[in-house]
Amino acid sequence: MIIPARIPSIITWLFPSRVWRIPTAQKEIFLSFDDGPHPRITPIVLDMLAAHGAKASFFCIGDRVKQFPDIYQRILDEGHAVGNHTFHHLNGWKTNDDDYGSDVEKAAKLIDSRLFRAPYGRLKGRQARAISAKGFKTIMWTVLSGDYDKKLSPEECAERVLGNIAPGFIHLFHDAEKAERNMLFALEKLLEASKILGFRCEKINEKLM
Repeated sequence: MIIPARIPSIITWLFPSRVWRIPTAQKEIFLSFDDGPHPRITPIVLDMLAAHGAKASFFCIGDRVKQFPDIYQRILDEGHAVGNHTFHHLNGWKTNDDDYGSDVEKAAKLIDSRLFRAPYGRLKGRQARAISAKGFKTIMWTVLSGDYDKKLSPEECAERVLGNIAPGFIHLFHDAEKAERNMLFALEKLLEASKILGFRCEKINEKLM
């Protein structure tokens, strides 16, 4: 089953403490990438963003930051935002609450950010409250590119994001091998279309969260 590109409003209503869209009156969208840094794919993404003068937010897996510190540092050096995506890419629904919290804290030792995104978007209420109590802000998304879905072609993936360019929308991509083909195609199309429409691609500012 292919998940709708736009997050249903009932979901955002059920979880109001999580950030689904950035409040703004400006013509700006917020690109985000999960599951990196990747030693080959993340640099390609960074090059594309730089070529378009775009900023983004990278929700990084702690173990990958440990493996590829130079790529992680490049993300920071080029002015992008980073966020905590747990250390081992844990599914909160399938993980003991204490173990989940410990994994987030382990990642936090390498990722200096109050921004947090749960892998798969799966987070128990108790886990969400515990993470919030530690000062994190849970960032979700407005638009799911579906770049990881093998049933989607690159063109279909691009259509999902191109049909959802609006102020404050958070677009979710993955700088990972499972998504590479669709992501790179859709990202380029989105960067081009945003510029034509007069939209800026910005990073999520944790100071405003």
